[in-house]
Amino acid sequence: MSTIGNLEKRIKRHVQGKTHSFFVSTLPGFEQLCFDELERLGVPMTDAQKSNGGIEFNGRVHDCYLANLKLRTANRILMRLATFTASNFRQLEKKLSDFPWELYLHKNTAFEVNVTSKHSRLIHTDAIAERFKNSLENRLKPVANTAETDHDPSAGQSQQIFVRVENDQFTVSIDSTGQLLHKRGLKTQGGKAPVRETIAAAILCLAGYQPGDPLIDPMCGTGTFSLEAAMITTHIPAGWHRDFAFMDWPAFKPLRWKHIRREAEKEIRPIPEPVIFASDIDPENIERLKQVIEKTNLSDTINVSSANFFDLQPRHINRNIKGTGKQQGVIILNPPYGRRIGSKGNSDKLFEQICEKLKKDFKGWKTAILVPDKHLLKKIPFKPTTHHFFHGGLKITLVTGKIR
Repeated sequence: MSTIGNLEKRIKRHVQGKTHSFFVSTLPGFEQLCFDELERLGVPMTDAQKSNGGIEFNGRVHDCYLANLKLRTANRILMRLATFTASNFRQLEKKLSDFPWELYLHKNTAFEVNVTSKHSRLIHTDAIAERFKNSLENRLKPVANTAETDHDPSAGQSQQIFVRVENDQFTVSIDSTGQLLHKRGLKTQGGKAPVRETIAAAILCLAGYQPGDPLIDPMCGTGTFSLEAAMITTHIPAGWHRDFAFMDWPAFKPLRWKHIRREAEKEIRPIPEPVIFASDIDPENIERLKQVIEKTNLSDTINVSSANFFDLQPRHINRNIKGTGKQQGVIILNPPYGRRIGSKGNSDKLFEQICEKLKKDFKGWKTAILVPDKHLLKKIPFKPTTHHFFHGGLKITLVTGKIR
């Protein structure tokens, strides 16, 4: 097995200095939004391809750092390690016998192996995972005697290896992200029907929200839409407040990571007065949101109040946004439905009342509304553009447009 110096040279040559294939997973239906984000980041997109649930692109390891830090609509980013064919366990063991795991994992790192298999002769996922675990342990054990004596395994996260088998073709990847990217590191509390931050970012984009636009979030719950909009408006990267799995890779370059963060910090633009207005009828939600806003220094961006949506008047908002030169913006609504509101009749009635309120008081505003049932689309007070996705196990329809 390699000495410390030789291992470092191999890591530099085969990981840091090499172009890799990365897979960015995203919610089905949001692939184009994520693809557009990647293009704006400036990562190599010449060979990038969209597929159901993600985008594949080729780049260097530091492109993976940047994508994790800034992508708002991605779930996780995998780095491809190998592809090979094996139709029986003897072939699989031979392929794994000399796989250089030490280039990707420290000697004492906790790891998990996740296996999926379809249309293949090897279908026993637990048995496949066992072969990979044996390979990892056998390969990394000698490293303990030759390298990485200063690595502290408690300092990093558990590393995840993903193995996909299809038609006897193995694709082996390592997760660069850690906790899924919707975990922004801003809040720890959840609501009764929380919208993930990645979904909130996609909805804001589909609604036509732009940095600096006034935003009303009148049923804010835990404040996901407001916090996401505040980060967009101030150009705070999505992953600014969190760590990532790649930070515990042997190939991780702290100086390169610091440079990427410094460049991102130059783009952050605090604003002098709030343009985002979050309210909720539940004072406990508001109190928790205030704590998050204060902790993350977003008090100048988000105005928070305990209020009933049906008492809101846009003229009250307009008095507060005169400095922006914009008198209309975006209103985002995620009405309570299902068990949160009681019977289906109650949910339908509330939705009708919301639509009447929008038509009466918010003409000219752009909006995005989560609709729990397609039969309610006829109540929408504008010609809607519809988008469909799964949220909380339910198929949800999102409608966007301008209130007429």
